[in-house]
Amino acid sequence: MTVADPIETRRDLSPDRPAWLRLPRFARIPTSLALAWLIIAIAAAWSLAPDLFTAYSGTAGLALQHRLPPGGVHWLGTDELGRDVLARIIFGSVHTLSGAFVAVGVGLVAGTLLGLIAGSAGRLADDIIMRMVDVLLAVPALLLSLSIIILLGFGTINAAIAVGVSSVASFARLARSEVARVRTADYVEAAFGSGGSVLAVLWRHVLPNALTPVMALAALQFGSAILSISTLGFLGYGAQPPMPEWGLMIAEGRRYIATAWWMSIFPGVAVVIVVLATNRISLSLRGRPD
Repeated sequence: MTVADPIETRRDLSPDRPAWLRLPRFARIPTSLALAWLIIAIAAAWSLAPDLFTAYSGTAGLALQHRLPPGGVHWLGTDELGRDVLARIIFGSVHTLSGAFVAVGVGLVAGTLLGLIAGSAGRLADDIIMRMVDVLLAVPALLLSLSIIILLGFGTINAAIAVGVSSVASFARLARSEVARVRTADYVEAAFGSGGSVLAVLWRHVLPNALTPVMALAALQFGSAILSISTLGFLGYGAQPPMPEWGLMIAEGRRYIATAWWMSIFPGVAVVIVVLATNRISLSLRGRPD
C-alpha cells in the first residue's frame, strides 16, 4: 500500500482559484488602508478629469438656483450664485491637490538635499545647515508662509511654494538623521573601500536606503499641505474668486452658515476626509499597517 503525498493531497482538496486570489498580500491589506487609497484615487481622478464627474460648471451659476438645499438635482446644494456645490468641490480639487503636490515637492527636494549634504559633508557643513534649519523651525509655519506670500503675491502656486518652504526644515532634519545612520553602515564603508566616489556611493547606497522614512513624512506632509493651503485660501491669500478652491469655498459660505450650512460644511468635510486618508497612508508607509 502506498502512502499518498500530503502535499499532493492538500493540492487536490483545495478548490481551484485564480492565481491572484491565492496571493496572501491581498488578505493582509487592512480595510482602512484600502479605503484611504480609494479616497485618494477619487480625489486624484477629480483633479485630472473633473468634467467626467459633473455636468455643472465650477464657476458659472444657474438662474433661480440660489442657495438650494441638498436634493436630487443638486446633491450638495447650491451657493449664493446658483453654482453647484459638488461641482465646485470637484473642480476645486484641481487647485487644492495640485497646490499640495507642489508644496510637498518643494519641501521634499530641498529638504532632502540639505539633509543629504548635512549628513555626509562634514561637521562644518552640518553645523551651518542645521542652524539654518533650527531658525526655520523657530518661526511658526503659518507666519513664514504668509511672509513668503507677501513677497511672491497671491495665488495657488505662490501659496504652495510658501507652504513648501515652511516644510523644508522638517524634511531636512529627518533626512540628515537617516543619512547619518546609513552613512556608517558596513555596506557603505565597503563601497567606499572598493573605490567608489562620494557622489556615486551617496546616490547608489545612502540615498535609497534613507528615503523610506522621508517618503512617509512626504505622505503625512501632503495632508498638512492640504490643510495649510486651505487655510491660506480661507484667509484670502490663495486662490481668488471665482476660482473654486476648498478653503475659499469655506470662507465664502461662512456668511450664510445660518441659512445655507452646506456651502461651508461639505468643502470642509472634503478637506477632512482627504487629510485623514493621507495620514492613514503615511502610517502604512512607516510600517504601522493597523
